[in-house]
Amino acid sequence: MDRIVTTGTFDGLHRGHRLLLDSLRREGERRGSQPLVVTFDRHPLAMINPTRAPHILMLPGERDARLRSLGFDVAEVHFDERMRRLTAEAWMRRLRDEYGATAVMLGYDNTFGCDGTGLGIRDYEELGRGLGVEVLGCGVEPGVSSSDIRRALAAGDIAGANAMLGYDWTLRGNVVHGREMGRDIGFRTANLSVDPRLQLPGRGVYATMVTMPDGTEMAAVTNIGMRPTFDEQGPVSVETHIPGFAGDLYGAELCIRPVAKIRDEARFRTIGELRLNIERDVARSLEILNSCTA
Repeated sequence: MDRIVTTGTFDGLHRGHRLLLDSLRREGERRGSQPLVVTFDRHPLAMINPTRAPHILMLPGERDARLRSLGFDVAEVHFDERMRRLTAEAWMRRLRDEYGATAVMLGYDNTFGCDGTGLGIRDYEELGRGLGVEVLGCGVEPGVSSSDIRRALAAGDIAGANAMLGYDWTLRGNVVHGREMGRDIGFRTANLSVDPRLQLPGRGVYATMVTMPDGTEMAAVTNIGMRPTFDEQGPVSVETHIPGFAGDLYGAELCIRPVAKIRDEARFRTIGELRLNIERDVARSLEILNSCTA
């Protein structure tokens, strides 16, 4: 089967990616070729230089499922040392021989191959001609990149991140046992175990919507941070209080949809002061969420 192929990490499937994918689909329909997305099981830097590897916006399995739901075939490649050493020409030959690529579409800043850093679209076109593969360019979505979205989330700018994504960003995790301090101060929380590869919003308190195990959405307030009032040490925690809910969620997967940041992380002098501020956070969260649905 002849295919038109694009390749990349596609982290977050943001508006820039969608522009490329829409172009891939249209060109495939024009040619009568099936569009294929060749992507990786991890960000290349996670193997090349782990200390510089960014946190990701979306787990590979979720990304691939979304691509398939959009009608694309997906081939996920294990990025290892052998893959890292492939030249642009060798990678294009592999796209041709293994995946049946008769055409390859590149995004505006898309490069591939260990020698691809200094290559431009004209270089890839020349390589393609030698291999019988047509190389096509794509339009640009200005001001949108996975790096920009990560920076927006880290700054607590949920609206800005969502605008670049073109949809509402979510965070999934399983409910695990914590120190259960929330119960002692009157605000039970679901403590989420989140994949450490994922990007988290910046530390602070957020108005959030939570998708429950039965698929319903409930208003909530979520704290992302180190619990400084209790002198916590260790990784950043994600704790969600769902007003009016008293059931058992241990072991369940929750999907958190941040809507807006309420305040930065803060240390309080007493448990009473902390309780008062949580009451304010809950009230402010409900106010924000109600205004969004009004």
